[in-house]
Amino acid sequence: MNDLLHATLSGLQNGLTSLPLGSAMDNTETWQQQFLQSGQPELQDIAREMGNLQSLLTSGSLSATSIGNSLTMLGDQTSQVSHLASPDLKANLLKLADTLRRHGHELLAHAAK
Repeated sequence: MNDLLHATLSGLQNGLTSLPLGSAMDNTETWQQQFLQSGQPELQDIAREMGNLQSLLTSGSLSATSIGNSLTMLGDQTSQVSHLASPDLKANLLKLADTLRRHGHELLAHAAK
């Protein structure tokens, strides 16, 4: 899980458009499966929002507002579950949460123009 977390953070550091859609989909599917199988309601909620994000990304008409809201929601959910993580994962989970929220807010700001 630590390797997957590092890969996710690395992929998002350069911005959303630098991450190929196929890679983003593979990454979210891997997280989604782990979270769905976790048996923890908080993680299953994140998995459902990831499914929503995947649908938004593959719908054919990308909505900056919808994708921005989804990323912001995922950031908030990730921050909320960081207390469940071991200390070595917690800092990176919080960094991921901040990154997701930042990208979400950037998309929302762009959509409002």
